Amino acid sequence: MSSPKPFVLFFNPVRHAVPFFEKLQELAHTEVVTSKSREEFFKDITDKYKNIFAIYRTSASGISTLTWYLMQVAGKFDAELIDRLPPSCKYICHNGAGYDPIDTSACAKKGIIVTNAPDPVTDATADLAIFLMLGALRQLNPCISSLRAGNFKKGVEFGHDPQGKTLGILGMGRIGRAIKHRCDPFGLKTVYHNRNPLSSDQNAAAEYVSFEKLLAESDIISVNVPLNAHTKHLIGAAQIAQMKPGVVLINTARGAIIDEAAMADALESNHIAAVGLDVYEREPEINEKLMKQERALMVPHMGTHTTETLGKMETWAMENVRRAIVGEPLLSPVPEHQALCQ
Repeated sequence: MSSPKPFVLFFNPVRHAVPFFEKLQELAHTEVVTSKSREEFFKDITDKYKNIFAIYRTSASGISTLTWYLMQVAGKFDAELIDRLPPSCKYICHNGAGYDPIDTSACAKKGIIVTNAPDPVTDATADLAIFLMLGALRQLNPCISSLRAGNFKKGVEFGHDPQGKTLGILGMGRIGRAIKHRCDPFGLKTVYHNRNPLSSDQNAAAEYVSFEKLLAESDIISVNVPLNAHTKHLIGAAQIAQMKPGVVLINTARGAIIDEAAMADALESNHIAAVGLDVYEREPEINEKLMKQERALMVPHMGTHTTETLGKMETWAMENVRRAIVGEPLLSPVPEHQALCQ
């Protein structure tokens, strides 16, 4: 008699990598969570979900209304939720690069390995960052609003060219490097800041500078660091005051890295010329001042919102699930959990 298939609980249905999902079902019993609230989920994991082996969850980027609802059922995967997961749960396979909604310390204490999907998000996120950068530089949002109001090019301020400007990349990881490479043809000088300087094969031929120098000398600043306890409000009123008057700020990482209220005030005072934003501090809520500011070019967390990229992300996350089931090395355990995989 064959042993039952491992139980994998999905916090959202697979929409793009359906063939891979069908192959996974040959190895695993899969269900999409049906709990209607966090409290009901806590009850269900003592009953119908008591034998789950792995959880598949998604980020807020590029999700459907159904997925957003399912995410709200459990909320963040905080210590309370992790502590209630059954002993059978050994993996949380996250469909996204940023995994800040998951308490990785609580997972480690419970022996649960967390994986993410860093590679598939790179190109789409970098492409959107370039769109936001050029759109903010050229002040396209006020132009579009003026056009739709029937004022063809009336009262529209001049934008700026990228050539000769200094781009400061805060966080030269995969996405930072992809942004730098895309910016080279525009004639931008690129500097970067990480906690430590990178080797020549990782710095994309950009100059390393201190955080203070990046703030003071950049005409454009692109935020590309992960959100954690050290980076929350990394950019606040004091840091904005150190920036050049007329700076352009781009954020495709996580909203809470920037103090949204301070950013809105700096836009209002014209210290910041424009912003290009894909992420927000309290998604889906957005600061009221920011919402009213025409020089804020904003999209609703669309960094990976393409059919191709979402398919790659789903495949990557499910490949981590597959490898966990068959005992192969995982594609991408999060850095905090790599030791657990030894």
